[in-house]
Amino acid sequence: MLICILKSKIHGATVTESNLHYQGSITIDENLLEASRILPFEKVQVVNLNNGARMETYAMRGPRGSGIIGMNGGMARWGLVGDKVLIISYGQIEEAKAKMHRPKVVFVNEKNRIKGKVKRIG
Repeated sequence: MLICILKSKIHGATVTESNLHYQGSITIDENLLEASRILPFEKVQVVNLNNGARMETYAMRGPRGSGIIGMNGGMARWGLVGDKVLIISYGQIEEAKAKMHRPKVVFVNEKNRIKGKVKRIG
């Protein structure tokens, strides 16, 4: 049996832009995508720590080193510049292998730069 499990997370990112008139998605600094192993166009869940909203969309690559976390299209209604968010990706894995799986968590500072080492939890 396959189960859905946490693959990776960007923890405590700050929304840097909000663009209602864009086709949709969340734009994420390429450094953060690579560190978290989130792929462009991968489905992600975004949890807004300021208002409690949980949204699903897909990730888009932002300029490397820019610190961008951009809420686009309908996502712009759920997250404002300055809001703190978690960006979560999940994967499906065989239940037996799930016991050995350790997700990657990327902690960021207020400028969305990686804070310390990327951690594997569990």
